[in-house]
Amino acid sequence: MFHIIKSYFKFLLKSKNQHGVHSPFVFDLVTKCFYDKKKYPEYSILKEYRKSLLANENTIEVTDFGAGSRVFKSNQRKISAIAKNAGISPTRAELLFRITNYFHPESVLEIGTSLGLATIALSLGSKNSKIITLEGCLQTISIAKNQCQLQNLNNIEFINTKFEDYLKKLQPATRNPQLIYFDGNHSKKATLDYFELLLPIISNESVWIFDDIHWSKDMEEAWEIIKNNPKVTVTIDTFQWGIVFFRKEQEKEHFVIRV
Repeated sequence: MFHIIKSYFKFLLKSKNQHGVHSPFVFDLVTKCFYDKKKYPEYSILKEYRKSLLANENTIEVTDFGAGSRVFKSNQRKISAIAKNAGISPTRAELLFRITNYFHPESVLEIGTSLGLATIALSLGSKNSKIITLEGCLQTISIAKNQCQLQNLNNIEFINTKFEDYLKKLQPATRNPQLIYFDGNHSKKATLDYFELLLPIISNESVWIFDDIHWSKDMEEAWEIIKNNPKVTVTIDTFQWGIVFFRKEQEKEHFVIRV
């Protein structure tokens, strides 16, 4: 907790709003997407699903996987507790909706479904996109799948798998996700492993979102390594997320933006 507080104060000192952004691409993203104040009707769907999860006191068996497909945790947890402690926040769910709605990617990959709060945001943001979401825990992905079916969100494919097993199969020559949301394992090793596995499939339109980049010292180190990769051109640190672009026409720049 002390690490996060300290990192947040550092973030506030460095961060800017749209007035400190000179890149037209990033300026448009910040003003037209990040700071978009429109009350989209889809927000009510996100709110109601969260409300239903927080009221659900049923207990399920939760299994998490570490890097290298190693099981490191399996325990009983209440659905309400998972939604409260592990789910994407309401503000971030709305922002994820807006980002997907802004870019309208042809395909999306989510690494870490959990209960599907972010999955629904991705799906609602671009209903014509093909969403693939990966989750190692069968119990949580089943809940997410059922909820999306109730909402008639038919553009989502749910895959119960170990992340590395799926990512190793992706090939540069095939149709690959333009937007990737990394929320499956908040460790330095796993984050960098997934980053390296997916680098061969990048395109100029790729948008990668890494969750919890300031969660720990190790995650901050992983974020710095990602930023400095020669294939990365533009990054945006919003504190909770690190957003990465590979646009060849852009100069290499790193932005710290208050959202």
